[in-house]
Amino acid sequence: MEYSFTRYLAAKRTVDDRALNDHVWRTLRAALPAGPPDILEVGAGAGAMVERLAERGLLDAGGRYTAIDADPANVEEMARRLPARSLPVALELEAIDLYDFARRERGRRAWDLLVAHAVLDLLDAPRALPALFALLRPGGLFYFSINFDGLTILEPPVDPAFDEQVVALYHQTMDERRVSGRPSGDSRSGRRLLSQLPAAGGTILAAGSSDWVVLPRDGRYPADEAYFLHHLLHFFEHSLTGRPELDAARLAGWLARRHAQVEAAELIFIAHQLDICGRIG
Repeated sequence: MEYSFTRYLAAKRTVDDRALNDHVWRTLRAALPAGPPDILEVGAGAGAMVERLAERGLLDAGGRYTAIDADPANVEEMARRLPARSLPVALELEAIDLYDFARRERGRRAWDLLVAHAVLDLLDAPRALPALFALLRPGGLFYFSINFDGLTILEPPVDPAFDEQVVALYHQTMDERRVSGRPSGDSRSGRRLLSQLPAAGGTILAAGSSDWVVLPRDGRYPADEAYFLHHLLHFFEHSLTGRPELDAARLAGWLARRHAQVEAAELIFIAHQLDICGRIG
């Protein structure tokens, strides 16, 4: 199978839509001041969040939406797709590293709302949060959604003991991940944000679970969610191939059986995550 990260981002749109915590969303919406907001989204991917915010009426007042992502391919996809949506905001798209952007813009511009969707669990939060919060106006809001929090479930079992070993090692790769020599998130990022955000100067207004739950219905997966599952298994393969703790042939067989479960519309996938919104100052 050919794997495309752009397709993966599109395929998980329906999964995310179901997962997002309604209480956190309603709290954020109620906290937004009247008038057109200036919104900054970091790690914006292919633009699903700005589309989602528009569809849910959060952008009806207009304003400005700045979306950045470190991957130029993602920004190209945003530039291709979003203008056709006739969004009620002025869009600014840029391919740039988050920290480079924060250094450049600090003291020059400030935003009313900071959005990070499925991003903070990939970052060194104690380093990232002060840089991000410095880009908000006093009293500015943040909305941090889909932050992984330590639980991955694949059903039905293939080999119970090996299933547990694979998932545990997959989480361990998250804990060991380094970018430019620095820690880059971990397998319990969601719960740790609950203390890291206040330590960085944020006040949490609401938090709640935003679990991914993917299962077949009437013998098939909704939308492109079968591809979403295949791509998740590709992440397992990429992360775990070559690990000395796992027999290579056994891992290959396990992956083949999991892919076959997707093809047969049998695999159920659950991942525990947290959504958080709040304000600074």
